Amino acid sequence: MKRKESRQKRLLLVDDDRDLVESMAAWLRSIGYQTELADTIQAAKRTLEQRPIDLALVDIRLEDGDGFELLAHIRNNYPQIPVVLVSGYASPATATEALRVGAFDLLTKPIIDQELELTLKRAFAQHQMLEENKQLRARLDERYSFQSIIANDQRMVRAFEIIDSIADTRATVLLTGESGTGKSMLARAIHQRSQRRDQPFIEVACGALSENLLESELFGHEAGAFTGAVGKRLGKFQQADQGTLFLDEIGTASPGMQVKLLRVLQEWQFEPVGGSETISVDTRLVLATNEDLEAAVSEGRFRQDLFYRINVINLELPPLRERPNDIPAMADFFMKQVARDAKRDLEGLSDSALEALVHYRWPGNVRELQNVIERAVLLAKGSQIGLTDLPSHISNGARKTMVAATVSGSDLQRLSLKEALEGPEREIIAQVLREFSGNRNETADALGINRTTLYKKMKKLGLEDNPTFQ
Repeated sequence: MKRKESRQKRLLLVDDDRDLVESMAAWLRSIGYQTELADTIQAAKRTLEQRPIDLALVDIRLEDGDGFELLAHIRNNYPQIPVVLVSGYASPATATEALRVGAFDLLTKPIIDQELELTLKRAFAQHQMLEENKQLRARLDERYSFQSIIANDQRMVRAFEIIDSIADTRATVLLTGESGTGKSMLARAIHQRSQRRDQPFIEVACGALSENLLESELFGHEAGAFTGAVGKRLGKFQQADQGTLFLDEIGTASPGMQVKLLRVLQEWQFEPVGGSETISVDTRLVLATNEDLEAAVSEGRFRQDLFYRINVINLELPPLRERPNDIPAMADFFMKQVARDAKRDLEGLSDSALEALVHYRWPGNVRELQNVIERAVLLAKGSQIGLTDLPSHISNGARKTMVAATVSGSDLQRLSLKEALEGPEREIIAQVLREFSGNRNETADALGINRTTLYKKMKKLGLEDNPTFQ
C-alpha cells in the first residue's frame, strides 16, 4: 500500500550533470517515484508551470544561477512543494542558510541511496502532517467562526461587534449567562479571531477542582511541593503564554484563589506552588460564569477589586428560550455538522420537528439543542429529522400543544369528548405517516401501537386511502 502511494509522487530533479541526474532518476523510478528532469532554472520553472510536482530536488550550482534562486521561486509560487537542496561542497553555514530560507534539507554529494530515500519519506510525512494541520485549522475556524454561532438576536450581534473591536487587544473578557449558552464556544471564537490564534487555547473548569488542585493547575508546582508532586509541572498560565487562557466557572473560586488571580491580573507574574522563581507571562484571559457576580460581591463571596479587574469587557449571552428565531438556523447548522461527520445524508428537519424545537423551553440552552440534534441525526430513520426522532419530552410537549390548540375555546363546548379528541389524533397519525412516507409498520412502531390498531384508526379517521402519505 505504501509503495502504491509512492508511485503517485512526482519529483522534479534539477541538476546540470546529466549523467548523474539520469542515474538518480532511474533509481527513483525503480522504487516507485515519477520523475521530471531539468538542467537549468528556466527549464525547472517551465516544468513547474506545466505539471504538478510533489517535491523538488535542486542542485545549488546550476548553469544559469544557483539553487537558492529556484528555492525562493518555489517558496513564493508553490509553497506546498518541499525543496531539498543538493551540493558537492556544502559547508555548515550553507546548510544553516538553506534551512533558514525554507529548504526541507540539504544533501551532500555523492548522495547515498538510503539517505535520499529516507529524506524523501520524511519530507512527505511532514508535508502530510502540515496538510492535516491546515485542514484541522480550517475546521476550527469554521466551528468557532461567528457563522457557527447563529444569531439574529440583537444582543448576540452586539457581542460579535464588540469581539471584533477587542479581539487583538489584551483586554480581559468576562462572559456571563446561564449554563449551556455557548460561553466556551464564544471564548474560542475570541481566540480564533485574534492574532493569538496560532498559539495555545487552554480551558480550565474552575468549579471541578479544589483550591489546592486549582492553584497547582493554574500556576504549576515544583517537585516535592506537596504529597504526590514527584516532578515539576507547568501551570496553565504558562502553557497559555502568548495564547489564551479560558477560566470557566470563575464564580466558584475561593477567597484565597481570588487573591492570587488578582495579582496575576495586575502584574502578569506568579510563582509556582513550592517555588521561589517569579514567572512572567503574556496570556490573554477570558473568564466565564453563570453566577451573578455583582450579587456575590454584595454578599462578600467575591472580591470587589477582582470583579472590577475581570469585568473590563462584559458580554452577556441570552438564554436560548429568549432567542426562538435563532433555533431553526442553529438546528440546521448542527444537523449538517453531525451528518457530515457521521456520513449521514439528511435533507433537513420536518416542519413539525422545527415547531417542537422552537416551542421547547431549553433549560440546557445551546448545549442541549446541540445534543438533541446529534441524537436525532444518529437515530433518524427517514430522509428528514421528524418529530418522532426527537426526545419524548420534546415531541410529547409538541403533541400536547397541538391537542390543546385543537380542543381550546368555544369549540370544546360544541363537541363531545370523543369528537374533540379525534381531531388531534388524526393530525398526529397523519404527521407520522408523512414522516415515514406512508410506511405503516414504521408509523405504528413510532406511535407505540400495533399495526392492526393503526389500520383501524386510519380507517375510522379517513386516512386509509390518502395519497399524501406515499
